[in-house]
Amino acid sequence: MGVSTSSPEKGISVVTVDFPPVNALPVSGWSELADAVRAAGRDAGNRCVVLAAEGRGFNAGVDIKEIQAEGDSALLGANRGCAEAFAAVYECEVPVVAEVHGFCLGGGIGLVGNADAIVASDDATFGLPELDRGALGAATHLSRLVPQHLMRALYYTSRTATAAELHGHGSVWRVVARDRLRPAVLELAREIAGKDGRLIRLAKAAINGIDPVDVRRSYRFEQGFTFEAALGGTGERVRNTFGARDARGVRDTVGKEGG
Repeated sequence: MGVSTSSPEKGISVVTVDFPPVNALPVSGWSELADAVRAAGRDAGNRCVVLAAEGRGFNAGVDIKEIQAEGDSALLGANRGCAEAFAAVYECEVPVVAEVHGFCLGGGIGLVGNADAIVASDDATFGLPELDRGALGAATHLSRLVPQHLMRALYYTSRTATAAELHGHGSVWRVVARDRLRPAVLELAREIAGKDGRLIRLAKAAINGIDPVDVRRSYRFEQGFTFEAALGGTGERVRNTFGARDARGVRDTVGKEGG
């Protein structure tokens, strides 16, 4: 359990997240992930980093139970941890390919929205249930995956989009069957890793340099409203409904375990 790093092929490093049962990361998990991604990017032998996960889904966001138990200290820790993990993916010295299966929610959107490419299984879904969790944030990253008005509708409703829908918008590179996910990811990573190591690092820096949005600053701005909701009591009030039946009478099966 935790974050591990492996090297399946020359030039490729795979950073894998494993926090059962749903990969809802505790505060320490976000910091561990950030450290692993940065270390993989600094490794001169790497030319591509794959971000993957074990278990039922790619990522269910922060561990809501930890925040409910520990209060503001855990909320602040999660804010800082998420910001660092998202930034680590974006600022990684080599391209990052996200390997997504199952659910990709909340903080998962922050990770894949800052990745350089996404390969997803056909069962993958993407969304920000933040308004149902008493929080705000990662609209910065969802807006990198879908058009502006769709981002707003998804954000306000907490609905999800499928991998096929994101592929249609051009943000997912390929959608494959679950058992073909790792081969498809390695195929893309292998092609990237085949480039000159110095040049691929320069390319990553150049592309980040022309990005129209400062993703770190934009996300931290959003987090200020999460903390405002917490100070006003709104965040806790909504968060305490976490795992209950929603307005349609459907129980949140991911949320009841973490999110």
